[in-house]
Amino acid sequence: MYAKCNQIVDARKMFDEMPEKNVVSWSGLIYGYSQVGEDEEALRLFKQAIVANLEVNDFTFSSVVRVCGHLTLLELGSQIHSLCIKTSFDSSCFVGSALVSLYSKCGLIRQCYRVFEEMPDRNLGAWNSMIIACAQHAHTKQAFEIFSEMNLKGHKPNFITFLSVLYACSHAGLVKEGEMYFKMMREYGIEAGPQHYACMVDLFGRAGKIPEAVDLISKMPVEPTESVWGALLTGCRIHGDTETAVLAADKLLELGSMTSGMHMLLSNAYAAAGKWVEAARARKAMRDLGVRKETGLSWVEEGNRVHTFASNDRSHPMTEEIYRKLEELKEKMEKEGYVADTSFVLRDLGSQEKKQVIGYHSERLAVAFALLTFPPGRPIRVMKNLRQNGGLRSSSLDEQHTIERTLVFDV
Repeated sequence: MYAKCNQIVDARKMFDEMPEKNVVSWSGLIYGYSQVGEDEEALRLFKQAIVANLEVNDFTFSSVVRVCGHLTLLELGSQIHSLCIKTSFDSSCFVGSALVSLYSKCGLIRQCYRVFEEMPDRNLGAWNSMIIACAQHAHTKQAFEIFSEMNLKGHKPNFITFLSVLYACSHAGLVKEGEMYFKMMREYGIEAGPQHYACMVDLFGRAGKIPEAVDLISKMPVEPTESVWGALLTGCRIHGDTETAVLAADKLLELGSMTSGMHMLLSNAYAAAGKWVEAARARKAMRDLGVRKETGLSWVEEGNRVHTFASNDRSHPMTEEIYRKLEELKEKMEKEGYVADTSFVLRDLGSQEKKQVIGYHSERLAVAFALLTFPPGRPIRVMKNLRQNGGLRSSSLDEQHTIERTLVFDV
């Protein structure tokens, strides 16, 4: 109860004062820490439970696997998967759902299919997890097929199911299919919520159908949320519709409680249109409100260690070797005809400065480190904490505040 009310300190105090603890109390606190975002503490507690020879159950395993998914810790997650197999808890639909989510976030979609196919029983959460995984990896056809199979097996889709399918339609640019599934919701007695409308606005916006997106917003039975206006703003930015972008920006400002991501989206929309004064004003408003931009990070996992990098980062012990490797790669790429696309640097900088921003961003630093330290033939998986997803940067799809992006390089 305390954990669900975000009172994790009180939850821990209650746990520590218990004269006897069983798997339920241990699992409850582990789950509580994961829910409030204290993932590392959840892992520490799980380790203590294992050391204490506690007989953990499928709920414990599913909570810890989801923590590994939040942190995109593939190697640790794989080790816990092995432990699940040894204890036969891998057959649990709760553990299976968590494993599908973990492997999806770590870029291993084939492993998602394997886990899903090996599950003897599947609940609605398991079906939803697999549809989400397909949507996140642009396996749109497979997402539709799983949706149909789920119906044939007698599982009634819920609002998360349709949100996942609409998400798949949006990123595949399938407008007609998206409209079909949006209308289908009523056949199952599901009323579209703001998150579904945000998906549809995102779908129209990405497809360049800005008037259709505006019309849909005007017909919403509830007040449009930040995510809805953010999705519209993203579409306007992609297709250069500055007039509608101003409308969306004004609506976002009227809401008065924008997240840092939406502030940056607003600023970037102005910058993409070349309105540097307005972009600077949006950034100043963000500072005045005390809203801090989340730092973009990239990381790679080596053994059981995570190496994290920020843009122009020079804090890593191997900094000198990493930057030398980047210069070496830069020379090779330019010989092959590579020209840096500085249009993505939405700041009023000179061309040379923009090239420097691109040249030392966090993903490149992570790749250079991996090339220096990983053995030949091992895939390099770079994880990121930020992904620009229009109006979908919410906890709707995967119960977290940001949707990680995984880049896979075969070297």
